Amino acid sequence: MGGEAIMKELVDYIARQLVDKPEEVVVKATEDDKAVLIELRVAPEDMGKVIGKQGKIAKSIRTLTKAAAAKEGKKVVVEILR
Repeated sequence: MGGEAIMKELVDYIARQLVDKPEEVVVKATEDDKAVLIELRVAPEDMGKVIGKQGKIAKSIRTLTKAAAAKEGKKVVVEILR
């Protein structure tokens, strides 16, 4: 399993634990030579749960994925989309 897949599964798992509608969580990951882009979509009413007050939960998700990416020698960008 490559770094992209590990980071995608990590974001997917975390998001599904936070939201009320885990069936609506969609995570897409794309990778190039130096970076991995992870796009997270959740139900509109669950946006606040994955962002958190003052963005603290979103920041934590990004910190965890950056730690996983560092092990692979990659940069990671996590975008939370509507």
